[in-house]
Amino acid sequence: MAHIVIVGAGIGGVPGAYELRGALGREHKITLINATDYFQFVPSNPWLAVGWRTREKITVPIGRHLQKHDINFIAQRVSEIDADNNLLKLHNGELVTYDHLAIMTGPRLAFEEVEGTGPDSGYTQSVCTVDHAEKSYKDFTRLIADPGPVIVGAVQLASCFGPAYEYAAILDTELKKRKIRDKVPMTFVTSEPYIGHLGLGGVGDSKGMLEHEFRNRHISWITNSKVTRVEDGMMFVDQLDDSGELFKQHKLPFKHAMMLPSFKGVDAVVNVDGLCNPRGFVIVDEHQRSPKYSNIFAAGVCIAIPPVEATPVPTGAPKTGYMIESMVTAIVNNIKADITGTTADAKATWNAFCLADLGSNGAAFIAVPQIPPRNITWFKKGKWVHWAKIAFEKYFLRKIRKGVSEPVFEKWALKMIGISRLRP
Repeated sequence: MAHIVIVGAGIGGVPGAYELRGALGREHKITLINATDYFQFVPSNPWLAVGWRTREKITVPIGRHLQKHDINFIAQRVSEIDADNNLLKLHNGELVTYDHLAIMTGPRLAFEEVEGTGPDSGYTQSVCTVDHAEKSYKDFTRLIADPGPVIVGAVQLASCFGPAYEYAAILDTELKKRKIRDKVPMTFVTSEPYIGHLGLGGVGDSKGMLEHEFRNRHISWITNSKVTRVEDGMMFVDQLDDSGELFKQHKLPFKHAMMLPSFKGVDAVVNVDGLCNPRGFVIVDEHQRSPKYSNIFAAGVCIAIPPVEATPVPTGAPKTGYMIESMVTAIVNNIKADITGTTADAKATWNAFCLADLGSNGAAFIAVPQIPPRNITWFKKGKWVHWAKIAFEKYFLRKIRKGVSEPVFEKWALKMIGISRLRP
């Protein structure tokens, strides 16, 4: 009997546990460990931050759902990984041994890298977690009561830009509904070299389409931006030119600010000798396996991948749901191969698929592969994307509750562009 442990119950971890159970016989034990006792659908957080969702609508208590499929669940934070002895130490002192370990923790939000950012000890909000989105909503209600300037964006070394674009447009839509948009000047501050870069070098005409969207919504922007510090009601930003030299310094007042942070690896993962790169992201080979620890795999935001291109202000490459899904499937196939004694040669297909809600409409893109040059580049905008994301949210949460494992992101991507398959 083999014991496979997954750390992290996100978009990768929960489907991965279901997929492993479907691939392996019941004689093998599967354990999912997560710091909280619920799954959160992170793509819905921008809606929660303006009151369009509640916590209950976008979270699922997952223990009982996993147990129905003979998957053990432990709601504890992992405090240490003893990779040499195949042992996990949990926050409550419990020890868990494993034969194979799959790390799908997501990132640590590195607010400390920019002074004054973050909802806990700083002056900016976040939509990276359901807790942060709830705090952001409280700050949003204060903005409603006392309107003023708003800043939305992403700091240097951020690698996830989509939620910032979504939040800016969703906030614009909600302020218009409340008939106070005219009292709220909005500025989008981003480390990207241009609007629509997205950490991907752009997708199709994402630059032109998103610039057009911002112009129509009267959202001004500052690109190539490095946030130097944030004080109560004031953000200090250095804007660089294309050669990386200082072009202009901005002092931006705000009543409400939502800035996505840079990501790093979580502490327990970072502290494993030889497992990670300098920022704490897990180094994996083409089979999602650690080169140093052959029984450790990793998928999702926690893995190390290089940026798409060098930019004047450092940006990272996003790991979208479709990409994570393919990593998880590769891990499942390779763990099964290890257990059954066959060749573990499965590889992920690093493709990008995104449905970005923009409040009153939306933007959808598919990039195959995610890193250019690409075989498929597809980018569309319209009201239908807004409704598609709502439908996708309901569909994905239903799958989490039922425990049905299937390539959800790929299925929807195929519907978008009307072809039979994306994987080679």
